[in-house]
Amino acid sequence: MSPALAGPWAGGLEDERLRALLREDAPHGDLSTRSLGLAGRPAQIHFHARGPGVVAAIEAATRLLQLCGVAAQPAVASGARVDDGALLLAGQGPAEGVLLGWKVAQNLVEAASGMARGAAAIVDALRAEGSDIPLACTRKAPPGTHWWAAQAIEAGGAVMHRLGLSETLLVFPEHRALLPAGEVSARLQALRHQQPEKRLVVETGDEDEALALARLGVDVLQLERFTPEAVARLHQALRAEGLATRLAPAGGVNRGNALAYARAGADLLVSSAPYFAPPAEVQVHIGPADAA
Repeated sequence: MSPALAGPWAGGLEDERLRALLREDAPHGDLSTRSLGLAGRPAQIHFHARGPGVVAAIEAATRLLQLCGVAAQPAVASGARVDDGALLLAGQGPAEGVLLGWKVAQNLVEAASGMARGAAAIVDALRAEGSDIPLACTRKAPPGTHWWAAQAIEAGGAVMHRLGLSETLLVFPEHRALLPAGEVSARLQALRHQQPEKRLVVETGDEDEALALARLGVDVLQLERFTPEAVARLHQALRAEGLATRLAPAGGVNRGNALAYARAGADLLVSSAPYFAPPAEVQVHIGPADAA
């Protein structure tokens, strides 16, 4: 069975995160399994896709079962496109371990694979029309899920817009509202000297302000709630002035309008939509280990 686990799932921080999920679900163990006297009985577990889709977090789910004492291996890797009924994961071990890890692992794969499928739907729509524009997903994943949500997004063919506040320079209107009047331009220019290796990204919801910011030399304009028509107007204005600022529509970008934004001249699309995609469905079978 392949592929084998590799990378961060060998241990360390990711294991601690997985153990935290188990503690949340069973802070004092599995009362039902213990009360039924199933401890020590050999069991097997199989995950199958229920419907076609994109797989994500299968390595995490496998490692979670391994932490429960189950000899589990993934049958596919995250990012794989699978058909209905495809085997995703299989393992065997003591019943208490199989039953302890079962639902947490299933829920993780279903949630992550739903996000991956949501991202893939937008990326596929773009690629089908010959557009290679990147889809960048925000950090709007539910708190506590970022470590696996980011992997789900990448499994769907998208990239992360930013992994956290420590990583990138993104100046929001909320930042600018707290600066002294008349100092915004100077402060933005100063950022280039303070953080010379970072791109300067500024968010705006106003067309006139967007053009003024581009004239200041902003690298990327994050266009909050701009319509495709507004993006097209700004794109043409930038070209007319020979400005190379990149345009990143954000807020409300989804599968239904992604192509319109790409055609309008966007350089990348910023979206949170994949985080709210319906979860995938995984069928789990658990039985005695001697039942083939």
